[in-house]
Amino acid sequence: MQYRALAVFCGSQAGANPLFQQQAAELGELMGKGQITLIYGGGRKGLMGVVADAAMANGGKVMGVIPEVLIGWEHQHTGITDLQVVADMHSRKKIMYELCDAAIILPGGHGTLDEMFEMLTWNTLNIHNKKIILLNPAGFYDHLIEHIKQMQQAGFLYEDWQKRIAVYETSAEIIAALDEDKS
Repeated sequence: MQYRALAVFCGSQAGANPLFQQQAAELGELMGKGQITLIYGGGRKGLMGVVADAAMANGGKVMGVIPEVLIGWEHQHTGITDLQVVADMHSRKKIMYELCDAAIILPGGHGTLDEMFEMLTWNTLNIHNKKIILLNPAGFYDHLIEHIKQMQQAGFLYEDWQKRIAVYETSAEIIAALDEDKS
């Protein structure tokens, strides 16, 4: 499969570990250099701003989708290729899902998890079948992965969770895996 556009869900804050920003910057750089369009939440703060700035600095195309209610909170990014302001979070997620070929989940908070779990749910319901990739630097998502395993062991998942989520430690590993999928 050819990956022309990737949705990236991540924090509007940078997080406490500098590795989170480093991996966000590396992902943006690799996407920009690889001419993979970044579709993201449209903010200029936190990891969102880091990944968008890195993609733009490396010749990439960046499309932000931000709901009106978040303009004040996330400070919409005006230095990107395109910014769509939408009515609400549901519209934002729907547009991002429709425009992407796959999604990458970086460290983040409640909103990031909401976006990831909605995509997982849509995959399970066959609304779409887009690859979902979890970037797990410094084991950020280890506890969540263990909980998902527990949900499977307790009989609440319809299939092996690893059929729906791929986990990588670095951005470079993600891009290499996507490049392998092309062939």
